[in-house]
Amino acid sequence: MSVKILVVDDEPDLEQLVLQKFRKKIRAKEYEFVFAQNGVQALDTLKQDGSIEVVLTDINMPEMDGLTLLREMNSLDNKLLRSVIVSAYGDMENIRTAMNLGAYDFVTKPIDLADLEITVEKSLKNLALLKEALKGREQLVSIRRELDIATSIQIGILPKTFPAFPDRREFDIYAHMITAKEVGGDLYDFFLIDKYRLGLIIGDVSGKGVAAAMLMAVSKTLLQASALKGNPTDTSLSEVNKVLVENSPSNMFVTVFYGILDSRSGAFEYCNGGHNPPYLLSKDGKVSQVENIGGLVLGAMKEIEYESNVTMLQPGETIFFYTDGVTEAENKKEDQYEEERLEACLSKNQKSALKEIIDNVFSEVQSFSEGMHQADDITCLAVRYLGKN
Repeated sequence: MSVKILVVDDEPDLEQLVLQKFRKKIRAKEYEFVFAQNGVQALDTLKQDGSIEVVLTDINMPEMDGLTLLREMNSLDNKLLRSVIVSAYGDMENIRTAMNLGAYDFVTKPIDLADLEITVEKSLKNLALLKEALKGREQLVSIRRELDIATSIQIGILPKTFPAFPDRREFDIYAHMITAKEVGGDLYDFFLIDKYRLGLIIGDVSGKGVAAAMLMAVSKTLLQASALKGNPTDTSLSEVNKVLVENSPSNMFVTVFYGILDSRSGAFEYCNGGHNPPYLLSKDGKVSQVENIGGLVLGAMKEIEYESNVTMLQPGETIFFYTDGVTEAENKKEDQYEEERLEACLSKNQKSALKEIIDNVFSEVQSFSEGMHQADDITCLAVRYLGKN
C-alpha cells in the first residue's frame, strides 16, 4: 500500500520537480502525491482524506500560510500526521515557530531534492515506529484479562541476555527485575544509539496490572524510537511526554531516567523525568546520587520543559539505577528499606562485579522484608565505564 504525501506550495514548478524526483517510488506504488497551492486547499484535502500521512508545506503562501496550516492541523483527528516545512535558508524564527507547532522536520530553499528524499524517508520511519507503539497499546487495551498476561508482556520485552555486548570492552552492564504479584509496570532498557553511545533507561509506571504493563510497553518503545534519532536526553523525554499526554489515561504517568554514556570519553548525559536519581559509585569510594536534573513525570502535563546534564565518568566508575520498589520495600514493622540502607549496601559492594552488586542489593532487600508480600516491582540496572582498552 502506498504512502500518501500532501505537498503544499504555490510554486507550480515544485509539483513537476517532486513527481520527477520520486517517479520510481510512484511507479512502484510506494508513494502517492497530492498537491495543494495554499493552506486552505491543504486543510480541505486533509479533512476529506484521512489516509494522508506526511505533509510537506511551504511557510509563505497566499490565503493561509504554512504556520497557520500547522495550527489548524493540530485540531484534526489524525494524530499520526508528520509535517515537514519548507522555509528560506536562515529563516530560523519561522522554522522554530513551526517546530514548536508540531512540525517534525524542515528543509530549506532552494530545495535540495536529495535532502528532501532523506527527510521524507526519515519522517516515514519515525511514523512507522509511532504506529507500532500505538498499535501495541491498542492491542494491550483489548486484552485486559489476567495479571499473568501483564507479567509476560512486561518481562518479555526487556533485555535479559548478559553479557549484553560481549564484544565491547569499554563498558559493562547488568540489570535484573523481580515483578510483584500484581504488576507495577517497571521498565528498563539499554541499546547502542551509534557505534560509541549507549542509551540507558529505567522507569516506573503508576498503577498496577495490565494497564501499567501496557503503558510501560508504549513508553519503552516511544523512548527508544526518539533516542535512536540521536536526540539529546531532554528532547527525547519531551517528545515522549507529549505523545503520552495525548494517548494515555489521564490518571496514569511514568517516571523515567534516561542517560547516554559516550564510551569514548566517559561522558554521561542524562535527563530525569521524575524518577529516583541513580547513584554514582566513584573511583574514590564515594557513593552519591547524581545531580537531580530533568523535569516532571511523563504523561501528566503537556507543556513541560526538560533539562539535561552531563557528568564525566572515570574508568572503573559505576552508575547504579533503581526503582522505588527497592527503597520502599517494607518489613513486618512497616519500616521501609530507604536510601540509607541502599547506600550502605552499594558502599560495601561497589568494587564487585555488576551482577554481584545487584544480587546483593536484592538479597538485602528480601532479608529486610522478612518475607513480607512484595507490593511493587523491584528493578536495578548498573553500568560501569571501563575506558578505552
